[in-house]
Amino acid sequence: METLNIALPKGRLGEKVYSMFEKAGFECPSIRETNRKLIFENPEKGVRYFWVKPSDVAIYVERGAADIGVAGKDILLEYSPDVYELLDLKTGKCRMAVAARNGFKDDLRKTLRVATKFSNIALSYYSSKGRDIDIIHLNGSIEIAPILGLSDVIVDIVETGTTLKENDLCVIEEIVPISARFIANKSAFKFKGKQIEALVSSLKALTEEEK
Repeated sequence: METLNIALPKGRLGEKVYSMFEKAGFECPSIRETNRKLIFENPEKGVRYFWVKPSDVAIYVERGAADIGVAGKDILLEYSPDVYELLDLKTGKCRMAVAARNGFKDDLRKTLRVATKFSNIALSYYSSKGRDIDIIHLNGSIEIAPILGLSDVIVDIVETGTTLKENDLCVIEEIVPISARFIANKSAFKFKGKQIEALVSSLKALTEEEK
């Protein structure tokens, strides 16, 4: 049996996703041990897992270092990697949204200043609306931008909305729902298609059970 190389996002989402893989019959007990290792293998099940930064999963898969992986829909929309998106795992659910200070009114005569780390998603959303914008690319603490007058609005992932509320901001438009997606390298899918499809169908059954 050939080994499937699987890139998982580090953190809470990756742990949730690994539990799904485990339930689907693709377990690797050493991953549960407390250590700082990044690569775990179970030759009997033909799987090798490795932890990577969530935003890097798609790069590992696109370039073939991983055959398959799990990435947020936000990453796939932002970077458009050349991979197959095979399944919505219905976990890690949140939404991409536009937020602004409470009481904000958009003045259409002015260019809208948008702070975000998702520049491509923001550009594509506003160009579909024909709205002229100035993108301010930030890497973190995006909520501060409208408070300090750096931007009019932000485009960011919203899970519970608590951080927004605490900073006197609110969602004014929803762009797209986000969740974890199972992705595959195109070449690996050609050569290891049977194994990948077996895993997809087991995971699909799990996601349908949990509806």
